[in-house]
Order: sequence, then C-alpha cells, then structure tokens
Amino acid sequence: MATIELTTENFEQTVTKDGIVLVDFWAEWCGPCKRFAPIFEQSSESKPEITHAKVDTEDQQALGAQFGITAIPTLMAFRDGIMVFNQAGALAGPQLQNLVEQIEGLDMDDVRKQIADQQAAQ
Repeated sequence: MATIELTTENFEQTVTKDGIVLVDFWAEWCGPCKRFAPIFEQSSESKPEITHAKVDTEDQQALGAQFGITAIPTLMAFRDGIMVFNQAGALAGPQLQNLVEQIEGLDMDDVRKQIADQQAAQ
C-alpha cells in the first residue's frame, strides 16, 4: 500500500479505523525526515496491511499543534483507534520493523483494560 497524506480533513477517520496506522510527522526542510522517508516507504511496501501515512507539519500546522509536535520526524502508531506509540526521532529499518512486530503482538483487550483502569483512577 502506498503512503497516504493526512490532513485535518482525513486524519481522524484514518487513525480511528481498525488495524494499525503509522503516522510520520515530517517537513520538507528536515534532514532526518528525508533520511527516514525511504525507510518508512519500504515498510509500507513490505507491510501493505498496515496504513502508512504522513503529515507535512508545514502544510498541516493545526495537526502538529493538536498533537504537540515539537520535534520531527515524530512517529505515532495507532491500533484500533488507540495511540500505542509516540516518539520523536528517525528509526532505522530494523527498529521500525521491530516496532511494527511489537504493535502487531499487542493484546488490545489488555490495552483497553489498562486505559480504563487509568481513567478510573483519576
């Protein structure tokens, strides 16, 4: 599956669907973003069942502000509509592959229970 561009119009519907969605927050002027781009693209080709999406932080400043993006690239991962990863910094290919494997292995019932427990404790 090709990498898709996210905007304020399609972000919510994309990340809240079932399955895994990886979101790369980037900018054209960002050197580390340019080095991470082919790694992210390779992942999208090797894992077509996972949605790979990009947010241009220059063009979509509202999304960057909404998620408190202060450094790029920032990678977020959503599974079944729940953010399960959020980290600034470019990953090497094996690191991204390992992250995807960890996300695929998550017990989402347990994740939902942990979120419910945290909310109940507040």
